Amino acid sequence: MEARGSVRPLRLVDTNVLVYRHDPRFPEKQELATQLLGRGPRDGDLVLPHQAIVELVSAVSRPRGDLDGRSLLERTEALQVAEKLLQLFPVLCPDEDVVRTACRGMASYQLSWWDAHLWAYAEANGVPEILSEEFEHGRYYGAVRLVDPFVSLSGEIAELPAMYESAGDSVTSRSRP
Repeated sequence: MEARGSVRPLRLVDTNVLVYRHDPRFPEKQELATQLLGRGPRDGDLVLPHQAIVELVSAVSRPRGDLDGRSLLERTEALQVAEKLLQLFPVLCPDEDVVRTACRGMASYQLSWWDAHLWAYAEANGVPEILSEEFEHGRYYGAVRLVDPFVSLSGEIAELPAMYESAGDSVTSRSRP
């Protein structure tokens, strides 16, 4: 899968990035998520899994104890956000290959069912990166690299080494963790 008009590789966006866009309790993450998602349609490098939109609506519309029983968004607002995301971003939907790949991810990498599905959307569709704070930053599962877009807020090094570097006339792959 290639982004139309883009030279950047595609990146799959996890639910937590979408939720932070609407969560004022974490202003730094909210700002980063807003910037990232704002550039996505212009740059053409972000895709959303169906799963993230479903989880977003649930996460932002449920009552929260730490907000005195209020939700981040009213139900109608959450549905409008979902509709807008469908307009702005390509959405990957589950199919047999994604489900089989998720089963493999659970067995091979000991991922939870939901994390395995998230990874499977990327792996099965040739998307090389997932943007999520739920995984170890920089780790590879199969051909997919996990990137925490909020890692710079923790003071950790945000840049990852290139996957490939030139060694004379040949290109050698760096070892993956």
